[in-house]
Amino acid sequence: MTALLILGVLIVAAGLFGLGYCIRAGFVIRREKPAPEVARARLQRLVAVNLGSVGLAALGLALVVAGLAL
Repeated sequence: MTALLILGVLIVAAGLFGLGYCIRAGFVIRREKPAPEVARARLQRLVAVNLGSVGLAALGLALVVAGLAL
């Protein structure tokens, strides 16, 4: 079950990295001050990445919990 725990930690780290990327990209978009329709399009793509990162982190957390329980 150690492998499950390590895999879960790596997946959580990847999810957190994705969340950090989303935060940084959001600040870059805000700093550039693009036209509203351009900003909306970029933020919509960023929301998809953000949702995927949260899902990945949740999956990794579930693996960590399963690894600890077993």
